[in-house]
Amino acid sequence: MISSTTFMADGPEDGPLFLFAHGAGAPCDSVFMQTIAEGLAQQGICVMRFNFDYMQQRVETGSRRPPERAPKLIQQFEDRIKLLNAEQKRPIVIGGKSMGGRMASLVASMFEENQLTEIKGVACLGFPFHPVGKLDKLRIDHFPLVKQKQLIIQGTRDKLGSFEEVDNYNLPSIIEWLWLEDGDHDLKPRVKSGFTHDQHLQQAIQRLASFIKEAV
Repeated sequence: MISSTTFMADGPEDGPLFLFAHGAGAPCDSVFMQTIAEGLAQQGICVMRFNFDYMQQRVETGSRRPPERAPKLIQQFEDRIKLLNAEQKRPIVIGGKSMGGRMASLVASMFEENQLTEIKGVACLGFPFHPVGKLDKLRIDHFPLVKQKQLIIQGTRDKLGSFEEVDNYNLPSIIEWLWLEDGDHDLKPRVKSGFTHDQHLQQAIQRLASFIKEAV
């Protein structure tokens, strides 16, 4: 049994395993994270959510802290993977919302070096391809090093990577995409688009669940 003090668990314990990391500004029990996790659980996915250390301190003390630098976040992600492998060694898909998805893809890009042999796929929701307003500071150099199956779910007007921007990045063809029309960084469309946030979230859940099942 996985420790409830380390992970928030949703779905059947014997379902395909998805380790799901939060974004920079909200913890693993945020409305977005909970909606996706519960939706995946209904599709038979075993979802494990966790807080990075800085976020767990924020939750426990109420003091706002910025994210730690990438090397520390990567190490914390790897520690969670190793803990899952030690307790129930089986194939796993890793991923996350925004920063969490970026860290998952960086972990996967170091796959051979770190011998995390159970990683079968990487799924990112709202990937932060660049900081807001800094289109020249791209975070894409590691993508060619990721050999596992990859899925990116992105809103077409995401300020951290819109369709028009990303379409010019020449990213590896191995990456699978779900572009959600008029979606922002939280996959939320404007009313005038004719779509709803719930529709986009449900579409994301369905595509993500299929991806996880295929990967493992």
